[in-house]
Amino acid sequence: MKVQIHTKVQKYLTRYFSLEANDTTIQHEVLAGVTTFLTMVYITVVNPSILSETGMDFGAVFVATCLAAALGSLIMGVYANYPVALAPGMGQNAFFTYGIVLGMGHTWQSGLGAVFISGIIFMIISILSLREKIINAIPKSLKLGISAGISFFIILIALKGSHIIVAQSSTLLTLGDLSSMSSLFTIMGFAFIVGLTARGVKGALIIGILTITLLGWAMDLVVFEGIISLPPDIAPVLMKMDLSAALNGSMITVILTLLLVDIFDTAGTLIGVGTQANLLNSAGKLTRLQQALLADSTATVAGAALGTSSTTSYIESAAGIKAGGRTGLTAVVTSGLFILCLLFAPLAQSIPSFATNAALLFVGTTMIQSLKDLDWTDLTEYIPATLTAIMMPLSYSIADGLGIGFMSYVAIKIASGRKDQCSLALYLIAILFMAKFVFL
Repeated sequence: MKVQIHTKVQKYLTRYFSLEANDTTIQHEVLAGVTTFLTMVYITVVNPSILSETGMDFGAVFVATCLAAALGSLIMGVYANYPVALAPGMGQNAFFTYGIVLGMGHTWQSGLGAVFISGIIFMIISILSLREKIINAIPKSLKLGISAGISFFIILIALKGSHIIVAQSSTLLTLGDLSSMSSLFTIMGFAFIVGLTARGVKGALIIGILTITLLGWAMDLVVFEGIISLPPDIAPVLMKMDLSAALNGSMITVILTLLLVDIFDTAGTLIGVGTQANLLNSAGKLTRLQQALLADSTATVAGAALGTSSTTSYIESAAGIKAGGRTGLTAVVTSGLFILCLLFAPLAQSIPSFATNAALLFVGTTMIQSLKDLDWTDLTEYIPATLTAIMMPLSYSIADGLGIGFMSYVAIKIASGRKDQCSLALYLIAILFMAKFVFL
């Protein structure tokens, strides 16, 4: 009987997620989901650390972060069938804390209200297919630039997190101390993962993460926090958004900024990881895009209600895709692990950053190859694409890098006498970004 039930579940999952059509298996998807989770788990600590500076309860935000990530990833996997996981976004949480609350003086409750309202607007324009039309209006060259830009961004995140690259006042960035344990273990983990992959070893990413983690524990470089504990109480932040304060006139620019960042941050992430997962059709457009955008916007609304800043699609999903994830089953597995994280928080917090940074460095370097498909004979196409790619890490923002790409694409086409190659949507988006950079 058990064997029969197990077979039925396998057949159902294979059929529902179209595993055979996507040339993948349940085993590959599970491995990919675990890999994605391991590269994202840092958010369960970092997000509450940032938001707690507003006065929010750390433990409550930890629970909200896990639940928002679990719910968002589940919706994305089941509804959109995308191998993309979601969680409260880095950058959005910083804007929430240092911009909205500490910078502008709003309460964190009104900040959550603004996130909730922006999420509702996201849902409306997603249902009306406006977001889908915006993303589909992006030229193929910019889509390739976005994919490469996200790869550079991932590389910068990994190098910065492992202190291989550090801030420097006169040169902006400089080489860090390569003799530090963080740098050495990241480099060692990166080389180990590359070596395993070159040898054709399945699950190279997760093997690399776990191996470096075990070495870190064995050498007392990382504190082993334990295995299991009861989750904290979410009550201090649950449903605490102040909608009346968020509807105040002074919050209009906040809501607009949240709206623009989420629209184009999500667009960049979905295009970047979608390219790697072969989710683009023959016309260069993402399949099931409206479902993915609805899943993303629903997660933002739910996250605000739970008590956290904007929830968004994660570029770390590229790690799971590199590990073989091709369908929503990958995101469902990641979702389940975020639920388990509520109980196994000490174990999750014991995974060192140098282990996940090694994996991210590998993922980023392998994604750069999208640039090879650019039309290098047409500078009106490859210059905006390369500008997009380099501005994402330099501005430390997917949305801002995309904005530079849009504006440069339109400006170069006009200057080259090819304005007819730009659609009306492209002109409108370029103007919108100009207004954002000038006024917001």
